[in-house]
Amino acid sequence: MKLEAKEDRCSGCRTCELVCSMRHFSQPNPKRSAVRVSGAFPAPGKYSIILCDQCGACAEVCPVEAIRKVGDRWEIDPDLCTGCLLCVEECPEKAMFSHPADAVPWKCVLCGECVAYCPRQAIVDEDGEAVWAGVAAKKRARSSGR
Repeated sequence: MKLEAKEDRCSGCRTCELVCSMRHFSQPNPKRSAVRVSGAFPAPGKYSIILCDQCGACAEVCPVEAIRKVGDRWEIDPDLCTGCLLCVEECPEKAMFSHPADAVPWKCVLCGECVAYCPRQAIVDEDGEAVWAGVAAKKRARSSGR
């Protein structure tokens, strides 16, 4: 899976942040999301989407090799991580996150939930593995005659 942000489509609703935090932390808290949306003010209606591009820079700086490649993504091993946060500081995309309540930082694991639920399709999967949930809903509606 290769996620791509289509920032010109983003409305700033932050649904992607809520879906991500619900999926991975079981709470609707945008501060616990692995995707971030920020307003590019003063330009009204312009938003930036921060996504991990799976470059591996975080793994390169990890002093205990707690970040490893698993398939097409980099994952943090919470048992090995010391919580030094070097990965957060060094991420070129600023897509590694931490929270005071957590001992270990986190990043995108390519679950595809943001793709499935973004109402404007501002986050897409270039490989087509994750599909916008609206497509399935439209197909169901068509097949039922609605």
